[in-house]
Amino acid sequence: MARKNYSEEFRRQAVDLYESTPGATVRGIAEDLGIVRGTLRGWLEAYGTGKKTAADGTLTASPLRSKTAPLQPGKEETLEQRLARLEVENAALRAETTKLTTEREILQKAAKYFGRGDALVSRFQFVADNSATSRPGWTVKRLCELLDIERSSFYAWKAGAATRAAKAAADSALAEKIREIHSVDNTQGAPRITAELNDGVPAGQRVNHKKIARVMKAFGIRGYAKKRKVRTTIPEPSGQKYPDLLGRDFTAPAPGLRYVGDITYLPIADGTNLYLATVIDCYSRRLVGWAVADHMRTELVEDALKAAAATRGSLKGAIFHSDHGSVYCSKAYAKLCRKLGVTQSMGAVGTSADNALAESFNATMKREVLQDSACWSNELACRRQVFKWLVRYNTRRRHSWCGYLSPTTYEARRAATLPTAA
Repeated sequence: MARKNYSEEFRRQAVDLYESTPGATVRGIAEDLGIVRGTLRGWLEAYGTGKKTAADGTLTASPLRSKTAPLQPGKEETLEQRLARLEVENAALRAETTKLTTEREILQKAAKYFGRGDALVSRFQFVADNSATSRPGWTVKRLCELLDIERSSFYAWKAGAATRAAKAAADSALAEKIREIHSVDNTQGAPRITAELNDGVPAGQRVNHKKIARVMKAFGIRGYAKKRKVRTTIPEPSGQKYPDLLGRDFTAPAPGLRYVGDITYLPIADGTNLYLATVIDCYSRRLVGWAVADHMRTELVEDALKAAAATRGSLKGAIFHSDHGSVYCSKAYAKLCRKLGVTQSMGAVGTSADNALAESFNATMKREVLQDSACWSNELACRRQVFKWLVRYNTRRRHSWCGYLSPTTYEARRAATLPTAA
């Protein structure tokens, strides 16, 4: 960027550099000094000797002669010479003042653009908005010089306006589709929304998940995210203990082989709690059984296991994994497991990671249902909202483990690929 003012010494040195450099041109010296050619020409007219050095090193007449001939040794400056010199200097000063005033106006107006995000794009936009005016000095060249940008870059940016407009329109249309999906379930983030948009769409027309994430960020659309830590396990030192048969491997080769479960509390505004017991299939993450009650007695987990048996038809030969909660260690629960043909498994005491799948399910459910609320307004509202989410979890909510299919759809597709008996 060019300087805004120059001392008289600098001007005279610039003139001397032009006159003493063999074969120098006004354009070349102006570029070296970082000034425009018109400024250097003005200085040559004001301070030049009328001579310059040719390419072969000899002195020759300069095409840019000073309007005041140099004084001969021993002669005084005449009145006419003095007036001519002062007129030249005055004209140069006026030109410089006009130039500085214009630069100040440009930069003051440009400052309003610099807080608009991308600094380079803001500068391009300023040049585009102001170069079309008829104001003297507000040319593309001058504006680019003052804002320290390349004219070629500006013209390239300007040429891409149509492409950017088309991209913005496409992003806006995509954002409307995302909002439509997000309005049904505002807990959905980019992965699940991508799966929803691409469901049933031919491969060549699918939208990349990175583009979905970019558009969601640009339009302020985001899935709900909140971490909550809750301790619900009440160990019973005298209860029956069982070995860990899963070893933190929460996978299964087929449905109905491995289940995990847990209890979580559901806080109500009046200070009371409801409690949710779950039975989750490790293969598909499907919630095959659950029960809600206002207590944490053994009947709660028994009802959840009975519901799972009704869903599957039979639990014979399956493993059910839990923590060391007193209800899971009770004799009544062990008796029910033996009756249903279920083998019990338990993680280490005080280690939530040994039952991470069930813990994660509980955290997800409360995060997505309660969101920013600390509790449910009343027991009826709690039962209704939790029931709605649990059903939707199985049938509609896309799960990353299932390749962004719902658990029931995931199981159904597996069943459809199995060979049938002859």
